Amino acid sequence: MIPALPADHAFAGLKPPAVWSHFATLCRIPRPSKHEGALRDHLLQWASAQGLPAHVDAAGNLLIRKAASAGHGASPGVVLQAHLDMVCQANQGTAHDFSRDPIVPVRTDDGWVRAEHTTLGADNGLGVALMLALLADPDAVHGPLEALFTVDEEAGMGGAHGLEPGVLQGRLMLNLDTEEWGEFYLGCAGGLDVNVQRPGQPEPLPAGWHVQRVVLQGLRGGHSGVNIHEERGNAIKLLVRLLQDLSQRTPMRLVELRGGTARNALPREASALVALPEAQARHLHAAMVLWQNLLRQELQGTEPGLTLQCDNAQASHSLSPAEQAVWLRSLHAAPHGVRRMSQRVTGVVETSNNLGMVALTPDGGQCNFMVRSLLDSGSRALADELVSLWALSGTVADVTGHYPGWTPNPDSPLLATCQAVYQREFHEASRTQVIHAGLECGIIAAKYPGMDIVSFGPTIRGAHAPGEAVEIESVARTWQLLRAIVGDVATQGGGATLHTTDS
Repeated sequence: MIPALPADHAFAGLKPPAVWSHFATLCRIPRPSKHEGALRDHLLQWASAQGLPAHVDAAGNLLIRKAASAGHGASPGVVLQAHLDMVCQANQGTAHDFSRDPIVPVRTDDGWVRAEHTTLGADNGLGVALMLALLADPDAVHGPLEALFTVDEEAGMGGAHGLEPGVLQGRLMLNLDTEEWGEFYLGCAGGLDVNVQRPGQPEPLPAGWHVQRVVLQGLRGGHSGVNIHEERGNAIKLLVRLLQDLSQRTPMRLVELRGGTARNALPREASALVALPEAQARHLHAAMVLWQNLLRQELQGTEPGLTLQCDNAQASHSLSPAEQAVWLRSLHAAPHGVRRMSQRVTGVVETSNNLGMVALTPDGGQCNFMVRSLLDSGSRALADELVSLWALSGTVADVTGHYPGWTPNPDSPLLATCQAVYQREFHEASRTQVIHAGLECGIIAAKYPGMDIVSFGPTIRGAHAPGEAVEIESVARTWQLLRAIVGDVATQGGGATLHTTDS
């Protein structure tokens, strides 16, 4: 059994207590993508203790069902959906093992819960916690409920891809994986990955050359979809730019290049091992100071914490000059950031790309680009550009993991119900939004044609980066809204003409 929380824990006294209690459990059980088994087993035991039927499918998704509350057995079924895994990011120098260490949340005086040096996992742990609290609530009014907890969302949406048609019975779905209170999401970007891999040709370093480790860190990072339009720095792109310039000014041999730890997070840190003749190596520190000032000036107001430093290191081999040129020039030329803003949805990014990870040694290297677009043709076109760029050096780039976008339906009956309930509960109008991030809604909608889907959630800041935080008040409001929506569907049929098409 998982031990109880100490009385002085960050969640003590927060409302609603059931939601925060479940989220505390999620903070204690490690849940990186593809390693959600311990949490899933715990939830299976929890469901059994609650007397709720539960099932794990071949993809590893967990489905828990709850019968309708008394008198509402004929009401429309509602599917609740969130994902179990979280993005695992920690600041450099933070000794945190995401495979075994619990998340350490803190409560701030201004009404937030955050993790100071790692990701918090509010994305999508609070969605999971809200669903569990509703399943356990004896006073909630609802029709038949299905709680779908998917796996591997952050690393390719493997759980949603593996979900079989015909499993879900409900025709209305509430996804709890968006991060701005007061907004209902009715569409999202699709995407794909471009993976580059190239063998190396190691060569011994010239005699007398000095090896230095160059580290660029202190960037804000963030979600590669939600924050891509904010022009935050990409540590890999910035460091490659520096190295490319250095290689053109002085003899230099690249030994190693590493940056980023998640495909869907903006890289906050990158490092390189470089070898230089003794005369040039003596001046590298001064060059780093100049570069740091230049980059801070360019990114003024966006990346105030950017730092560059160099220290002595050891190495015996480097990339060959030809391989070094291929990698530095290709990474320097590769697009990153917003490609096009939507002409259909004002203020929303249509197509973007994130150079999220690179790992390069003398023996070879690999990197990943995550492409997003509201249009399948947009993501395919940008992926083709990347493939063509790498083909110039004879490098094969594989396009994998395509998932469809979620096409907005402004006339959704479920959306109309959600908006009416929000107005009634909070005495103000809600907003609708389309998000430039990947939600599982598009994949599930493709498997269940006619499924009416709306997404909402509490306010989360800094998802996919250390310092991730959730606004406490918005969690209570999301709980109130969730209970009210399923109650309205149960008593009023959702106020909508429901789809009955078989999947």
